[in-house]
Amino acid sequence: MSEKILRVIFIILFTILGIALSTQTSFILSLIVPENILNFMILGITIISGASIIINAIIGAFIGFFIAPYLINKLFKLTSHVEKSLTANSLQDLLIGTSGLFIGLIIANLVGLAFRSVPYIGPYISVVLSIVLGYIGMHLGINKKAEIWDWIICHGKESKNKKVGKLLDTNIIIDGRIADIFKTGFLEGPLVIPVFVLEELQKISDSSDILKRNRGRRGLDILNQMRKKQEDEVIIINDDFEDVNEVDSKLIKLARKKKYKIITNDYNLNKVAELQEIEVLNINDLAIAVKPVLIPGEEIVVQLIKHGKEEGQGVAYLDDGTMIVVENGSKSIGKQVSIMVTSVLQTAAGKMIFAKIGEKQV
Repeated sequence: MSEKILRVIFIILFTILGIALSTQTSFILSLIVPENILNFMILGITIISGASIIINAIIGAFIGFFIAPYLINKLFKLTSHVEKSLTANSLQDLLIGTSGLFIGLIIANLVGLAFRSVPYIGPYISVVLSIVLGYIGMHLGINKKAEIWDWIICHGKESKNKKVGKLLDTNIIIDGRIADIFKTGFLEGPLVIPVFVLEELQKISDSSDILKRNRGRRGLDILNQMRKKQEDEVIIINDDFEDVNEVDSKLIKLARKKKYKIITNDYNLNKVAELQEIEVLNINDLAIAVKPVLIPGEEIVVQLIKHGKEEGQGVAYLDDGTMIVVENGSKSIGKQVSIMVTSVLQTAAGKMIFAKIGEKQV
């Protein structure tokens, strides 16, 4: 809007204001003008009233003309300041802050209804409540924006896609396999990382122990990679429990509160969570489940890498680490050979395969 248009608007406004104050001018003129002129009327309007309207309109227009540049300058500065303030804040801040302001005003109006009938001060109480509660609503909205936004994302996704959030513990992040599993799409998000897990990762990465420090930094790197690739599916929440010290206990409490599942490879956490009827997804169980199944009589090609405990035995390993003991394999150490599975032994420590040299040539 150009300055000329604004100046015209201010002149009109001050002219109207002058006309609105013409009653006061009429009273002053009535004290000066002789009585025989006071009651003289033209077109139903007394001379005093008409004169006061004209005088006030002219004075208002002059004041508006001269004061308009100053007011326009102040208006431009104000709009510039407001624009900079709005630009400095993110869209998230503006949306949540505005929502908090509206909620505060709604509450203020509801509470103010009870005070409107109070004589004299009733209307003013409503105004004060609107200002105070509106400010509190906006202030709380901006300060709690992270928690509000996390709640909106988690509950919005849950209600829309019916996907249950899955909490990651510190061990599973450091382990690293979760990133590869997540890439495959087998895990339906969102994956939820509480702030207290991040704090534990930071403590580990700041440790004086080199091994611990490297593990902590590895965990943080893995999280950053996952967030960059699928930010909407990897969520960091600020929920914490000050009255609980142990991270595992906080995870269990949070899972129960939010109806989340827990992804871990920690045996103890797994058992404690199951005892409290919290669903747990154990990466180690998944690793065992996807191991290739070998049956007696099946032939595969492996590389023998060392001697076995018994004389003549050779030892090989599958890609998943399963040990294979090969009869009469000691002569082929360091070579790739075809072997035939003779038996499979499943123990608490894992799976062990027994085989003999096969008939196929490699």
